[in-house]
Amino acid sequence: MPTIRIQNVSKSYINSEGEPTNALSDINLTINEGEFVSIVGPSGCGKSTLLEIVAGLMPRTSGDVYLDDKLVEGTSKDIGVVFQDASLYPWRTIKRNIGLGMDIAKIPRKEQEEKIARYIDLMNLNGFENKFPAQLSGGMRQRAGIARTLVMNPKVVLMDEPFSAVDHLTRCSLQDELLRIHKEEKKTLLFVTHDINEAVYLSDRVILLTPRPGTIQKEYKIKRDYEMKRDDVTLIELAGKIMADITRGRDYNENVEYMI
Repeated sequence: MPTIRIQNVSKSYINSEGEPTNALSDINLTINEGEFVSIVGPSGCGKSTLLEIVAGLMPRTSGDVYLDDKLVEGTSKDIGVVFQDASLYPWRTIKRNIGLGMDIAKIPRKEQEEKIARYIDLMNLNGFENKFPAQLSGGMRQRAGIARTLVMNPKVVLMDEPFSAVDHLTRCSLQDELLRIHKEEKKTLLFVTHDINEAVYLSDRVILLTPRPGTIQKEYKIKRDYEMKRDDVTLIELAGKIMADITRGRDYNENVEYMI
């Protein structure tokens, strides 16, 4: 059963000069349960805008978004979001930051402790649970931010450039952690990134948007193998193909599936 269905979604707004701007045009996309889908495209093509619309954080101008065939209107407990910045509260320990959503939902503390312990272990944060955010590296803070989302057990996890603020080695480590979590948790993931290699390495499908107004230019299907290495020649070749397609731009819309 499809988890997310984006149907004829468009978005327009008035820019700072008072002029109308079309950010997205007629987006149609279905994301199946347990699938990992990445969205890539040139800067300003509407990747993050689309993610915020799916999250219910931004109204769409037209079209609809469905979660398990139910219309999405506003935010939903079944849709979790991870942003570029972990946005942890500096006065709360890592443990209490992870438990923030459960505090708001008034989940009993004993149940919280059990869930928090599981995700601290899953995100390799053991030994840091009683530290404060300022005492952790950027990568560790982002792990805590991901744990804070996952602990609420959403059906769908949306991630907007979650690793962009960390160094390359930490980014590679977090990518591997995310793949491991996806394999264990089988969550449905919609992932926005500027990094083509990252998209290809992580995803079951990569969706390429055109320059603004963003619409779907092409879709690439990848036969996911969790044992695949990031320097696999087929992944490198596909990343090169996507980059070439971005350069060709909006008018190049040959619909070719690339199976690895």
